[in-house]
Amino acid sequence: MALKVKTAETKVVLVNLLICMVVFYTVYYVVLSVCFAVFKIKMLDGLAPFDFKTNPSWINPYYLVLVISLEITFFICGLLFALVVEEWVWDYAVTVTIIHIIITSVVMSEFPLMLHWWLALGSGVISMICGGQILSYCLFKDNFIYPVLDDF
Repeated sequence: MALKVKTAETKVVLVNLLICMVVFYTVYYVVLSVCFAVFKIKMLDGLAPFDFKTNPSWINPYYLVLVISLEITFFICGLLFALVVEEWVWDYAVTVTIIHIIITSVVMSEFPLMLHWWLALGSGVISMICGGQILSYCLFKDNFIYPVLDDF
């Protein structure tokens, strides 16, 4: 049962992770800015990507901006991650999300326990992984790494 996959050097993985983190937060703030403008909210909160304390309400435009921007960001980043890391989108998506949770906990000085935030984050990660992996497969199917399953 041998998995014949060349492991990337640690430096390459860390550089790719840094690129993915920069892409993630850049896209997040751009999407937030657009959503703030569309919903005509006066002031962009710099801590908005980390805000899990806003009460969930479909009539609260600030909450809608937070949810919509989170979902759009995760989907777009999945597609962009495919261009950066090729077939390893799922791995970088999960890692970036875990780092985002850690940063959120540090910035808000509290671990997020709000169910609505976890549901939005979970659906965002799923869309990031699915969209990115599908794009990655379409773009790099000739270079895609398939495990050897002859031993099973």
